[in-house]
Amino acid sequence: MLRLQHDSHRRLNALTGEWVLVSPHRTNRPWQGQTEAKAEAVIPSYDPGCYLCPGNARANGERNPAYEDVFSFDNDFAALLADAPREEVNDKGLIVAQGEPGFCRVVCFSPRHDLTLSRMSVDDITKVVELWREEFARLDANPLVGFVQIFENRGAMMGASNPHPHCQIWATQSVPNEILKESVRQHAYFESRGSCLLCDYLALELEKRERIVCENDGFVALVPFWATWPFETMLLPRRHMVALDEFGESDSRALADILSQITKCYDHLFSTPFPYSMGFHQRPSDGAAHPHWHFHGHFYPPLLRSATIRKFMVGFELLGSPQRDITPESAAERLRASVSR
Repeated sequence: MLRLQHDSHRRLNALTGEWVLVSPHRTNRPWQGQTEAKAEAVIPSYDPGCYLCPGNARANGERNPAYEDVFSFDNDFAALLADAPREEVNDKGLIVAQGEPGFCRVVCFSPRHDLTLSRMSVDDITKVVELWREEFARLDANPLVGFVQIFENRGAMMGASNPHPHCQIWATQSVPNEILKESVRQHAYFESRGSCLLCDYLALELEKRERIVCENDGFVALVPFWATWPFETMLLPRRHMVALDEFGESDSRALADILSQITKCYDHLFSTPFPYSMGFHQRPSDGAAHPHWHFHGHFYPPLLRSATIRKFMVGFELLGSPQRDITPESAAERLRASVSR
């Protein structure tokens, strides 16, 4: 009999169709690899050299307004350009390229340089969610846009170039790889069963309660059964919504509250500002209804055993498939325990 907490096995990611190898018996192996420096403990509430603080000049010479809540602007060093050529290069189907026009926005969560989502009030995080809704609606209506990706990289370990609390929004003409994979799987499930994949999955998780971390009336944060990263989590709304444009005021506040809860869990886990990449997946922006889509958020934190030991995707994980030692059930238990700290 397969013992999921003891035996090596692989788990299917129902959202992408990919597999992850789980090796619970390796959790006690000694670590002699690379360790990371701890995050800076003291950050000022205002930094005169910060490109994102109110009133400061940005790298391109423009000056930020003296904003008091949330603030958004076009990324000064955008990865996507609206006027990029739309032509295609195709040499015998082997050398293929396409122009990719798009837009990149930056959203500052707060005028305070030293805050993070975990240290902001639910009221202030709600203002961030409301601005996400506004930005999504504007970009979603643009006929050039095929998908809107909202994401945050927190911490230098995740490549964040500025500690000021902020996120990015990239609006692409094409639908990105991960969204395509999730869309195909959700559509196939909807066609074959007549119900939503993530609605059914959430109902199963709420019944088992093995991987739930925290919850409120509108959202549930859990470690997915197929999680790849050691303390990966997913945020799921209790009611079926395909995108941010279906949110009401109560949904925005519920999302703000669950973001506050899960980021506090992370910071308490190793008593350190927890690095992560976080983002939301929703229906493509092609004008179609996409009833099979279920809005959700992903948190991908890199820390493995402590504040200074991170998970690396190398070797078999790059060449074969992802692998993890800590089971999702164990990770959920540890995150739940951090709530009371």
